[in-house]
Amino acid sequence: MSSAAPTTAAEYWDKYRPTCDRPAANRFDWTGLPGTGPGAEILGNPKTALDLGPAEGENAAFLARSGIEVTAVDFSPIQVDRAREFWHDVPNLEFVHAEACAFLDEDVRLWDVVYSTWGAVWFTDPDELFPRIATRLAPGGIFAFSHREPIVGQYGAQQMGGKWLEGRETELTVLRWQHTPEQWTDLLKRHGFTDVQADVIPSPDGSLGTLLVTAKAP
Repeated sequence: MSSAAPTTAAEYWDKYRPTCDRPAANRFDWTGLPGTGPGAEILGNPKTALDLGPAEGENAAFLARSGIEVTAVDFSPIQVDRAREFWHDVPNLEFVHAEACAFLDEDVRLWDVVYSTWGAVWFTDPDELFPRIATRLAPGGIFAFSHREPIVGQYGAQQMGGKWLEGRETELTVLRWQHTPEQWTDLLKRHGFTDVQADVIPSPDGSLGTLLVTAKAP
């Protein structure tokens, strides 16, 4: 991969996300910490699921292996290609290269579940994304997502720092949206979602935990 500085968020993510071997995909993981927090049971018993920002695709593969039809959408072409290679032998699983809002505008299917684990929900304006998700969830469908527990006071759209984002003549701005459980609850209710539950799953080592949010379709 070229060492040139990225000019888009997708290019940045390609550089930020390291290469890896095929994950085991033997459990649905919301936290990134093995054995921590709930698993796929909070999604109920869906027949179809949409994964927004699947990265290596292990959560999508886990669900597909259980018989759920899963479509996983990522704006990084490199990660989509890698996920397709990892899980080409898993039926009921499709990886699509697209930006989340654009995909939801163009694909008219309804989903029993829409979820994102440290993925597109964290990096997309919820006022743009949530109405689109609401229109693509089947009645009673579940919307669930997780992201890192926010640092106190760092709420709303936060500019990411780190390599490739600082100290260059033309800096790339990559935003992530993070809120308290109460703020996410208010946002989801404003967009018509019901039965919202938002909780922080503590990290075993005392570092920042994982904020996990679930809601039901309007």
